[in-house]
Amino acid sequence: MVLDPHNTPKATLDLPIQTIKGVGPKTAALLGRKGIATVGDALRFYPRRYEDRRPLASIVRAGPGSPLAVTGKIAAAREAFPKGGRRRFEILVEDGTGKVRGVWFHYRRAQMRARFSRGQTAILYGSIELYGKHKVMIHPDGEVAGRPGEWSVHFDRIVPVYSETEGLAQRTIRRIMSEVVTNHSFSVRDPLPSDLRDRLGLVDLPSAVREVHFPSDGEVESLNDRASQAHRRLIFDELFFMQLGLAFRKAARGHDAGIRFIPGEGLLGRFSSALPFPLTGAQQRAIDEIASDMAGPRPMHRLLQGDVGSGKTAVAAAAALIAASGGCQTAIMAPTEILARQHLKTFGRLLGPMGVETLILTGGMGPAERARVLDRAGRGEAAVLVGTHALIQEGVEIPGLGLCIIDEGHRFGVSQRARLVHKGPRPDVLVMTATPIPRSLALTLYGDLDVTIIDEMPPGRRAPETLLFGEPERIEAYEIVREELGRGGQGFVVYPVVEDSEALELRAATTMSAALAERVFPEFRVGLVHGKMDRELRDETMERFAAGEIDLLAATTVIEVGIDVPGATIVVIEHAERFGLAQLHQLRGRVGRGDRQGRCILIARDGGTEASARRLDVMVETADGFRIAEEDLKIRGPGELMGRRQSGLPDLVLADLVRDMEVLVKARQEAFALIEKDPTLDTPENRAIRSALESRWGEGLRVQGAG
Repeated sequence: MVLDPHNTPKATLDLPIQTIKGVGPKTAALLGRKGIATVGDALRFYPRRYEDRRPLASIVRAGPGSPLAVTGKIAAAREAFPKGGRRRFEILVEDGTGKVRGVWFHYRRAQMRARFSRGQTAILYGSIELYGKHKVMIHPDGEVAGRPGEWSVHFDRIVPVYSETEGLAQRTIRRIMSEVVTNHSFSVRDPLPSDLRDRLGLVDLPSAVREVHFPSDGEVESLNDRASQAHRRLIFDELFFMQLGLAFRKAARGHDAGIRFIPGEGLLGRFSSALPFPLTGAQQRAIDEIASDMAGPRPMHRLLQGDVGSGKTAVAAAAALIAASGGCQTAIMAPTEILARQHLKTFGRLLGPMGVETLILTGGMGPAERARVLDRAGRGEAAVLVGTHALIQEGVEIPGLGLCIIDEGHRFGVSQRARLVHKGPRPDVLVMTATPIPRSLALTLYGDLDVTIIDEMPPGRRAPETLLFGEPERIEAYEIVREELGRGGQGFVVYPVVEDSEALELRAATTMSAALAERVFPEFRVGLVHGKMDRELRDETMERFAAGEIDLLAATTVIEVGIDVPGATIVVIEHAERFGLAQLHQLRGRVGRGDRQGRCILIARDGGTEASARRLDVMVETADGFRIAEEDLKIRGPGELMGRRQSGLPDLVLADLVRDMEVLVKARQEAFALIEKDPTLDTPENRAIRSALESRWGEGLRVQGAG
């Protein structure tokens, strides 16, 4: 494909895709399924892999194995109807060294007859199969030459392979992309200044776009690894503009005047003394950082990370106390009702002695109780208001809101977090997570927040021991549970579903709780808790378990977060192969929270995927939440973990947060340095960058204060 900028029509990237030669209404609709509505969309529709069709093998040397390209004269082209066989179209190609037969079983008769004729020079690309002494390619990609040595975009080059959709063949997509790139890639304007490109060794954007679609040269392995110079430029752009948006949002918040909270002398000291446990050094450092932020003139926006059981709640309670001492309210939003009620209990226990009252608001409350809580919150009487999504509903007023604490923030969309924040006049924001976040993910999901990490566990807290059993070893696993309960411990048995299902051959919590009580552990008291239960019954069951009146609790993942029962020492996770790594780690964190060693038993069935086997191996190997988070990122990839539709971040198409960590760090440095020099990007030399930034981020750039 020859690209001549002097012969390229001037075009804008917002032209409809139907303006491209050969794209009619039907094809445009099919392209629309892939998100391609304009020329610009097409240029950003990058190949998913590449095939090297440059080396033309001699037929005599072509053998079974990797796909390859051969060329020669068509000695025969016909439709065959063998007895007892399938109708097929076949051509026989000879190159003087040997013969190969191309065979198609799915074809259009008129199209194939018009495409291949005896005497033409043809090229075929595919895998060789041997049938006796005969070499055959089944459904190869093939075409004929207009003139000797002239091939289309499909052969005699490194060929891009695009994501397909039903009704749109690869050859059609490639032909359309060739038209788009040939005629419109020179319309691409590079927003990065030449001095930045030169300093980082980046090619210009139009060249990168052309090369990533139709490479002129290079190693196909490098292209498939997305390590070419063209890929490197486009990956840098994705990460740079993501980080630039985060830096821009952070800088914009820096202009807001916040509430300056200056705690009274000795307040935090009295809080620490009143705690039923000593603070760790990491907790004290976290409180100091948060107190310093809250005393500043700008609203705090901080992420508090800590592994399961590291003591984040005590740190958050100290922040709520600081806000209360300044006459302001704190709203704590949790993703589940059971976690919200756990916070009600914990914050009440920690802040009650300091004269700070905690109330709760959830969707499951009765009208009278809800009205009472809303009235007190609206009059500013509720110093701490804990709740679920109910906090962000219409009609919920928190006029004195000075601090928002968002627990497990990744479970809320950016707009949901923003709705809570906007209930107050520029409140401080503290996002908490008990799910450790890999550094690369933290720099993207929460890249505009300051980060505090609690990297120390309370004294005497030991990581639970983890054991993996197969289905045939179930009796052995049950004996370990029996021994633990016999020593006075308590335990959970976690199931993936609530009730039996014909579609899924899984052990269910309701069925198995009865089996555990009647047949497996008749000598112990067995309870049941799951998300479909009546709230009052569920709360009552949890209270009885916490009080030691239940020995073994059959449950679903409703216990994943927010359950703090010091007497719980063992958890059995059934069908462990079906759970995610972060979820397994959270469930394991429900035990060993007291002064006794915890144990986690994973029971898995055979036949899981390679990824599920790796997850289970990691669980046995380590209890380090940050290492688990890194492994989870490698196994699942960033897309699923980021939940970009909720995050408000622009999509990453080529960049990979595991592979491209070094590029991410460099892009972040450049982005934040640029915003430090020009916070609004209004200088003439940066206007192109600002335009590109707004195009990539859209409304996400204007969501302020959401964390």
